[in-house]
Amino acid sequence: VCIHRVRSCSSIRFIKSKYVCVFDKSALKFSHQQRLFRTSAVSCGQIVQFKLSDIGEGITEVTVKEWYIKEGDSVSQFDSICEVQSDKASVTITSRYDGIIRKLHYNLDEIAYVGKPLVDIEIDTSKGVASEEDVVETPPMSHEEHTHQEIKGHKTLATPAVRRLAMENNIKLSEVVGTGKDNRILKEDILNYLAKQTGAILPPSPKAEIIPPLPKKETVPEAPKDKARRIPVPVSRPIVFSGKDKTEPVTGFQKAMVKTMSAALKIPHFGYCDEVDLTQLVQLREELQPLAQIRGVKLSFMPFFIKAASLGLLQYPILNASLDESCQNVTYKASHNIGVAMDTEQGLIVPNVKNVQVCSVFEIASELNRLQSLGSAGQLGTNDLTGGTFTLSNIGTIGGTYTKPVILPPEVAIGALGKIQVLPRFNGKGEVFKAQIMNVSWSADHRIIDGATMARFSNLWKSYLENPASMLLDLK
Repeated sequence: VCIHRVRSCSSIRFIKSKYVCVFDKSALKFSHQQRLFRTSAVSCGQIVQFKLSDIGEGITEVTVKEWYIKEGDSVSQFDSICEVQSDKASVTITSRYDGIIRKLHYNLDEIAYVGKPLVDIEIDTSKGVASEEDVVETPPMSHEEHTHQEIKGHKTLATPAVRRLAMENNIKLSEVVGTGKDNRILKEDILNYLAKQTGAILPPSPKAEIIPPLPKKETVPEAPKDKARRIPVPVSRPIVFSGKDKTEPVTGFQKAMVKTMSAALKIPHFGYCDEVDLTQLVQLREELQPLAQIRGVKLSFMPFFIKAASLGLLQYPILNASLDESCQNVTYKASHNIGVAMDTEQGLIVPNVKNVQVCSVFEIASELNRLQSLGSAGQLGTNDLTGGTFTLSNIGTIGGTYTKPVILPPEVAIGALGKIQVLPRFNGKGEVFKAQIMNVSWSADHRIIDGATMARFSNLWKSYLENPASMLLDLK
């Protein structure tokens, strides 16, 4: 028995069996204590409660939409844990630790609260990982924790090294298109994204140089097809009537709409409508489309509408302002962050193009392409959806000519664009000609904007679009 106990203790395994006979009772006791000490030290893991940190914009609760892990899974730093959805955007939470998931605190579609535990992770304290007390004392909006959260709608594949490179350059992985296997984001993708952000125009790929832009005969028929997809059609599958009422909670973007529109309808709205002759702009766009396609950008009418609005806001800055809650102070915004209302599967969202006053029409078109791609995939970030100062809503892509847009607080004006129609009009000689007509509807905060100001702004915006060449005089 004594030999067995001595050999079971690895710390004194070097002792030969012939010396066992000289051990006294205290020696045997010592060896037994050593064996018990090693047994208690085998489990060196520590359970840390990973809490949901503040994701900004005053958000206090989110809905858990998808778990990327389950109990018992091993995770590393920057690995995606789950996707949550606030009333503003979808957010993917990533891990701060290397360890094993021991508990999920929420089920799918349950409400998670900022500052409350999200998951329990067993970490290895021997690697110098912060203790549980350190996690509790960490400020909810610390830089380290915030940069581990990516705004996107699905799990992004990238190595820790690539994620570290993106974090060091303040890049959201959701905005980077992965070229690796299964859309994995590579280091080259991050570097290419950085080049675009710094203003460098990348040369077109060899494929773009070899393949010329499509002839007009092929591009013209495709436009109606794209529009036809947006028109509601009867569903082919049979509709089942259960005969029972169904109650669902208001969540996600619907919850944001309830909050925003409730505040918006407290504003006294002033409406103004007009029509714009886009005949010259239609011709100009047809000439510029092939050039934009070579650069890899889809050129629509919206970049021209946005740029013309920015030029008008330079003359009428009151429309690019905000009014405080007490209605005592007006803040004139230096940046023209013009929002564009988009209809997505998640609901109505309004991302905005930042600093339009210093952007070219091509740069606006490129940014719109990015926002539309992210919006369709449900990957728009909080930065894309906040900070707007003026809004345009292109209701004409769905149908209709006039509407009554609702102002998005704290903005003070919004415009809604109808569909472009071919209608007969008279020229200066009294002759009938075929014109491309679009209707526009404006709404303004009548507390600080009078009808004359709104009408003058609309006339200036209209003149830029009816005579696109005149925009060249004011472009910067």
